[in-house]
Amino acid sequence: MFAEILKKVVDNIDGSLGAVIMGLDGIPVETYTRQPDRVDVNTVGMEFSFILTQARKAADSAKLGAFEEMTVKAERLTLALRMVSPQYFLAVALAPDGNLGKTRFLMRLAAPQLVAQL
Repeated sequence: MFAEILKKVVDNIDGSLGAVIMGLDGIPVETYTRQPDRVDVNTVGMEFSFILTQARKAADSAKLGAFEEMTVKAERLTLALRMVSPQYFLAVALAPDGNLGKTRFLMRLAAPQLVAQL
């Protein structure tokens, strides 16, 4: 079921390369990759799992409320990250010219479906 949700998100975004639902411990639950030769979404997600953990702690310390999402834009990749539960997040990798707005929208819609499966 996770794979179907990830596929629906990735395949409906121009420039999307792949997605992973992953624990903050860096262990992937499910991965879907449209262009595996361009990005290893498991490795990228694992690298950013630690940063998400730190961002979440910073939001808690500053009393900002629940940490929800973060975007990383690099020269060759844009990565959208969204917390779907206190321990799991969804990451979607995009080409630099990918549709980030639609990505964030579809991630927000997919989050309740993913939580229901966890």
